[in-house]
Amino acid sequence: MSKLQPVRGTHDLLPDEYRRFAHVVGSARDVARLYGYREMATPIFEFTELFARGIGETTDVVSKEMYTFLDRGNESLTLRPEYTAGICRAFISNGELAQQLPLKIFAAGPMFRYERPQKGRQRQFHQIDVEVLGAPEPAADIEVISLAADILDRLGILDRCVLKVNSLGDPESRLAYRSVLYDYYVAHESRLSEDSRNRLVRNPLRILDSKDEGDKEINAGAPSFADHLNETSRDFFAAVKDGLMAAGIAFEVDPGLVRGLDYYTHTAFEFVTTHIGAQGTVLGGGRYDGLIAELGGPPTAGIGWAGGIERLMMLANEPAPLPRPVVMVPLGAAAETRAIGIARTLRRVGIAVEQDYRGNMKRRMQRANKHNARAAVIIGDDELAKGVAQVKDLDTGEQQEVALDTLTQALGR
Repeated sequence: MSKLQPVRGTHDLLPDEYRRFAHVVGSARDVARLYGYREMATPIFEFTELFARGIGETTDVVSKEMYTFLDRGNESLTLRPEYTAGICRAFISNGELAQQLPLKIFAAGPMFRYERPQKGRQRQFHQIDVEVLGAPEPAADIEVISLAADILDRLGILDRCVLKVNSLGDPESRLAYRSVLYDYYVAHESRLSEDSRNRLVRNPLRILDSKDEGDKEINAGAPSFADHLNETSRDFFAAVKDGLMAAGIAFEVDPGLVRGLDYYTHTAFEFVTTHIGAQGTVLGGGRYDGLIAELGGPPTAGIGWAGGIERLMMLANEPAPLPRPVVMVPLGAAAETRAIGIARTLRRVGIAVEQDYRGNMKRRMQRANKHNARAAVIIGDDELAKGVAQVKDLDTGEQQEVALDTLTQALGR
């Protein structure tokens, strides 16, 4: 037996698990369409500079977790660790998108981060993603959060989640807060972790997101962002909160919520749960009004979120069962050949058909039970001569003779 195994941090999505995967993606896609979002995809790898500039060089994603390599042309490329930067790059690269503002996008696909594999977190994982470009109004924040809540509700998850929101302010507020925060951390520098000491000069806001227990104790006494918001930022956040209440979406304000990427401004939010262990964030995101300009595009507002499909699969309700198939049971060479065409005719009108490749009637009927088939279509030489099939209801055991040209009606279509 081969010793080959999946690479650490990756796993195969076998058929039963993939049904749950498809259920999550399909449910999210259906709800996004109700909101008027259109689907797109970006390349799985991009120039490394895109993520370094877009996500932020001081973030854990860029500094520790990216899968980066040189191609044969000596270009530095990176497997995408998230969707937002790539979608913003696509907006800049494809000028026609700028004529479609506000641009409302849904996407789903694989991401790659070199992390310690654990429950609900792999090195190759998958996300659903929502972005709105060209909408600076608080109404866009309310809509993307409402969309997230409706997807979670469709999946049967919402009642086990808490929505946490915070304001990271506009650039003016962030600059003022950064100065105050820097002074606070300097007074505690000797107790900070090595990572946080490295971040102190480059971006002290990143220390707020530290997972180090000692840093968490220091952060508990840190100045609050809310106390340093200017009037514009306070009004914006108030409008978001009012809109969420009007939409009937419960939330908690969490002053410590900063998210893990540098591009966020104003609204940041997460849906969190206690049902999947320590890694409790189900989905999260926020506003990033300066990102597209930072990447070299025109000043364009943006807001979005991403949700890990594997985590959603762990929480989601069971997908609808697959339609119970009909099983073809041909007896003899002539019937084997004729059954091919009959099966195709049934499938073309939407009837699921299982067709074994060999075996006597007993074996084929055993296979029918394994497939949880609802009916068997039995054809032998006598049936072919008469232009009929024997249709056996596998729940009741009843069997009737049915003309071949009325099989679709007899089988429910």
